Amino acid sequence: MIRAEEVFAKAKDRATLSRQEAYWLWDEAPLERLAAVADEVRRGVVADSNVVTWQIDRNVNITNVCVSGCKFCNFHCKPHQTQKAFITSIEEYREKIDRMLELGGDQLLLQGGMHPRLGVEFYEDLFSELKRLYPNVRLHALGPPEVAHIAKVSGITSRQCLERLVAAGLDSLPGAGAEILDPQVRKTISPAKPSVEEWLEVMHEAHEMNLATSATMMYGHIETPHQRVDHLLRIRDLQDRCPEGNYGFLAFIPWIFRSTGTRLEAEGVKSNFSALEYIRVIAVSRLILNNIRNIQASWLTVGKATAQLALHSGANDMGSIMIEENVVSSAGAHNKFDAEGIQRAIREAGFTPQLRDQLYRPRVYEVGAK
Repeated sequence: MIRAEEVFAKAKDRATLSRQEAYWLWDEAPLERLAAVADEVRRGVVADSNVVTWQIDRNVNITNVCVSGCKFCNFHCKPHQTQKAFITSIEEYREKIDRMLELGGDQLLLQGGMHPRLGVEFYEDLFSELKRLYPNVRLHALGPPEVAHIAKVSGITSRQCLERLVAAGLDSLPGAGAEILDPQVRKTISPAKPSVEEWLEVMHEAHEMNLATSATMMYGHIETPHQRVDHLLRIRDLQDRCPEGNYGFLAFIPWIFRSTGTRLEAEGVKSNFSALEYIRVIAVSRLILNNIRNIQASWLTVGKATAQLALHSGANDMGSIMIEENVVSSAGAHNKFDAEGIQRAIREAGFTPQLRDQLYRPRVYEVGAK
C-alpha cells in the first residue's frame, strides 16, 4: 500500500522512488501538494533558489533530409524530394552565427535529419571548420539517433563515431530523438529511427566519455501516463550508471507534442494541451529524477504563463530564447521570446534571471559580445 507522506518524505530526501511510488505520483498525488513538494525539492537542489537560468543559442538544421519516418515531424523530407532538400552551407552558417554573436549567444544547437549519404567524415569536416572559424562557439549537436545512424552509414561503432565527433569539435550531446522511450511507442511514431536501446547506449557511451548531455521527453501523443513515468525511470537509471564525477545528464526537458499538419494528426492523434497536466509532468520529473539537477520549462511549446507556473512546480531553467527553431514551430508552436522578454518573464514569476552556458555556468549578458 502506498502511503502519501512516506512517498513525499522520500522525494524530499532525494531518495530513489520505486516504480509503484512513481506511478502513484502521476495517478493519485494531489497536484497542489505535488507541485509544492517539487518546489521544495528544487529549492534544496539549486545553489540559489531565487535564480532561474536561461540561455542564448541558435538552432541550425544541418539538413532536412531524413529517413526515420517520424509521424510527428513536418520539417523533414525524403532523399528523392530534391526541390525541398537542403544541406546548410558554410556561408549560411557564418551568417547565422554572426547574427547569434551580435545577440550575445555562445552556442549552436546543430540538428538535422538522418541523411542516408552523410557519413562521419562530413560531420568531422563541418565541426572542425566551424571551430576554425569560431573557436569560442560551443557545438551542442546531433543526438543519439543521429550518432547511431551516422555510425551505421560509416561502418563504425557509435563509440568510435562519438570519439571522432568530439575530436572534431563536438562539445555536448542533446537528448534529441527520445520522444517516449518505449519500444512500441517508438515503432509506431518513428518506425525507422534507431531503437530505445540504441538511444540509451549512445547516451551511456557519451557519459563514459564525460561528454555533457541533456535528456528530453515529447509527450501527449499515443503514449500512456505510465509510459511517461517509465521514460523518466529509464532516464534516472541511465544517469545512475554515469561514472562518478562525469557530467552525465545536466538537464531534463519535457515538451508537449504539437500536431498541426503531422501524419499523426492525419491518423487522428491531435494535440491536447493542458497546463495542469504539464505542471504534473514538471513536478513528477523533479521528484523521480533525483539525480538530475536542472529541470527546464519548455516555454516554446507551453507558452509564457504555464512556463512561469512551472518555475514554482519544480523547474529551475527557462531554456534558450531560440533565435531560430524550425521543427517544433512547423507543427504549431509559435511562442517567441527575445533576451529582454525571457528575463522579464522570469522576474514576473518572482525570480532573478541568470544567463548561463550549456554547462550551467553563469555568463554575463552582453549584446554584441564576441
